[in-house]
Amino acid sequence: MEAAFDVIGAILLLSGAAFAVIGGIGIVRLPDFYARIHGAGITDTLGAGLILTGLMFESGFSIVTIKLVIILLFLWLTSPTATHALANAALEAGLEPHVDVTEEDG
Repeated sequence: MEAAFDVIGAILLLSGAAFAVIGGIGIVRLPDFYARIHGAGITDTLGAGLILTGLMFESGFSIVTIKLVIILLFLWLTSPTATHALANAALEAGLEPHVDVTEEDG
């Protein structure tokens, strides 16, 4: 059973690392502020969430797992809220989203 938890933990850790890298690339490559904070949200919420869940499987049931659950819940509550507040503040300050219109009329 412990070997299965190790495999699941490794898969979750690698998936979280992949989402963190994808989100980091999104922060650099996306065209405007609003798209970039979407990339940051992916990194914060999904990447770190998968990594923490993988660490829970690797640590077994102990006080460490309980601490990781608390960190994960705090992360899931604060990251989307902070991202929304940041986007709302930018919109209220007058920062317009980038609109790329490539379609021709007709």
